[in-house]
Amino acid sequence: MSTLTASPPRSIAPTALRLLGALTLLVSGAVHLQQYLGAGYRNIPTIGTLFLLNAISAGLVGLALLVRGQLLIVLAGIGIAAGALVSILISLNTPLFGFMETQTNTPVVLAIASEAATLLLLGGYLVLSRQEAHARR
Repeated sequence: MSTLTASPPRSIAPTALRLLGALTLLVSGAVHLQQYLGAGYRNIPTIGTLFLLNAISAGLVGLALLVRGQLLIVLAGIGIAAGALVSILISLNTPLFGFMETQTNTPVVLAIASEAATLLLLGGYLVLSRQEAHARR
């Protein structure tokens, strides 16, 4: 008589966290693109280039996260969000590359919220997916 052992059911929570993290990263990238194109940030030395690079990298990694949850892609998303969040917090208090953010308007609040959410969601994804992988062993 053979014994069948069932593996623990896979939760949809890690996938939901990854997809939501991808969306919040895309929001952050969209805010940076809007500020670059529509608010004149492209004319600010160094900061303008960084805003464009953030928009491009957040867009590419966000789209990749919608498709796959590979560790390197998730870590890239976390790195982009963390870098952007730290940068904006610095620029609200002291000049960063000669630029200081002078107001906490809607784009600033939206960027901070989306970057913080990305960190929480993708961090949660890493924790839950590792727990599930460990439980399957």
